[in-house]
Amino acid sequence: MLVNVFARMLCQAHGRAMEPAKGATHVAEIVFRTQDVTKVYGTGEARIYALGGVDLELFAGEIAVLLGPSGSGKSTLLNILGGLDHATSGRVWFRDTELTDLPDRALTKFRRDHVGFVFQFYNLVPSLTARENVQLVTDVSPDPMPAEEALAQVGLTDRMDHFPSEMSGGEQQRVAIARAIAKRPEILLCDEPTGALDSSTGVQVLEVLQDINERFGTTTVIITHNADIQRMAHRVIQFQDGKISSVVINDERLAPSELVW
Repeated sequence: MLVNVFARMLCQAHGRAMEPAKGATHVAEIVFRTQDVTKVYGTGEARIYALGGVDLELFAGEIAVLLGPSGSGKSTLLNILGGLDHATSGRVWFRDTELTDLPDRALTKFRRDHVGFVFQFYNLVPSLTARENVQLVTDVSPDPMPAEEALAQVGLTDRMDHFPSEMSGGEQQRVAIARAIAKRPEILLCDEPTGALDSSTGVQVLEVLQDINERFGTTTVIITHNADIQRMAHRVIQFQDGKISSVVINDERLAPSELVW
């Protein structure tokens, strides 16, 4: 019942009708699924459980906020979902493909074809212009949008030939988002995308992420310890001590411009 309600909310949010075929039942499409995922660092008495058995589903087209204090396991899970790391135990699926034991080459292809990453620190190459930073991705992606189009999507048409040192923090983060979406990913994984920004600039970045989600239907996962950001999400997944402590569906969402922190 909960999944059906969430599916209807997503269809309404993206302006799509949800009339089921005769005899059919619509459910939200699951993009990621984890089963009892753990991540352990160290051995013996020095072992640290970054994740202590996580069962999670992420749905197509949603904005999901992973909320919790530093060290609660959010980034560790994001790295596993994005194919940057392996779980110690448990299982992970992307749609019908199990990622759990994929070799590094297969994980690299998975990341290249399906996932865009946005991090707290922009990871731009300082000697390259905004256009050239985005082209780093478009040159290796199977079906990219032109760098100019990606930068236009984030409102940087007039800043394409500027270097990172000539741009504000918010502009640099928008270049990083353009680089992430240029490969046309199904999933956008964002780890503290506003963490290095003031509130006003952070809101601008969140507006870009929301716009990408609404226009392209990109499943967007935002990690944050900022509790106010949860109010723009379809679902809020609370982490504590390496485990999910609660999952909440937002019946009413705020626009990023309405957030205050």
